[in-house]
Amino acid sequence: MGATDIESRWPRSRAARRLRKGITFSMLWYIAAGSAIGGVGRYLLGGVFQRQTAGTFPVGTLVINVTGSFLLGMILRYAVDTPTLTPEARAFLTIGLCGGYTTFSTFSYETVALLEDGQWPRAAAYVLLSVALSVLATFLGIAAARELIAVRVR
Repeated sequence: MGATDIESRWPRSRAARRLRKGITFSMLWYIAAGSAIGGVGRYLLGGVFQRQTAGTFPVGTLVINVTGSFLLGMILRYAVDTPTLTPEARAFLTIGLCGGYTTFSTFSYETVALLEDGQWPRAAAYVLLSVALSVLATFLGIAAARELIAVRVR
């Protein structure tokens, strides 16, 4: 399947054309590679911290979320303030590596961006809604899984 075959399958609306502009297969490979490395890093590093503490508090996840937030903040600030990172390197490091490592880093960066813009009420709402709705969604996901398991057992 050639590039023209794939492009012919994309929707032709103005919004869809704007969305696909700049999306290349090489960019997707950079993101995929970064995601793989970030995901494996999360698994290995998070596991090490969790085993070291041997407790029920999710210290491994906490360490991953905090270090991922630090990495994304550092990488994005560096990328914005200097011309040294190519779009591919930026996508590899931010969307790929940090995204595979933790999605909490993006949440943290977006919260800081709102705070830096002086949008304290929006930042507070974003934090409260993100945490509350994510915890609720996790609870609902667990409940749904329990129901599916119960149906399979019957």
